[in-house]
Amino acid sequence: MSEFLQERHKPPLPLDRPREMIVACPPMRSHVNLSRIMRAAGCCGLRRMICCGNAKVIGKIARDAGQCVEIELHRTLPPVLKRLGEEDYQIVALEQTGDSTSIFEFNFPRKAVLVIGNERSGIEEAVLQQADHLIEIPVYGRPYAHNAATAAIMALYEYCRQYPRG
Repeated sequence: MSEFLQERHKPPLPLDRPREMIVACPPMRSHVNLSRIMRAAGCCGLRRMICCGNAKVIGKIARDAGQCVEIELHRTLPPVLKRLGEEDYQIVALEQTGDSTSIFEFNFPRKAVLVIGNERSGIEEAVLQQADHLIEIPVYGRPYAHNAATAAIMALYEYCRQYPRG
């Protein structure tokens, strides 16, 4: 049997161009969820997150992401999303609706804002109305929806799969 040498904490892969995705979060109930989303954003090479409410990142969870992912704090998402839409960002809301497209069938725009929902109430109606795209992650059992951080991480992974070099 051959031996495999474990290599932990490889350096990040280089990107051909900076990632053009921004993650936007409403007020989250859990600082743990927000911290997990920030860590995933950092691992994916994102540089910017928009957070609302009493956003607090837990350093032990987010790890080094705090050094490379800038957090912008705002009271609410609608005015920020309006401005980003004017800057040619496509607003992609991750929410189960009657009009959502499965993430398996969705081609992410390179320049996108991924809007995550609140853990209990999802994405508010005013934000859904601003979305250019509504996407969802299919669920095959119970509970009927993924945790907000888990869903965000899955969507970030899919974006990176579609744009592996940035």
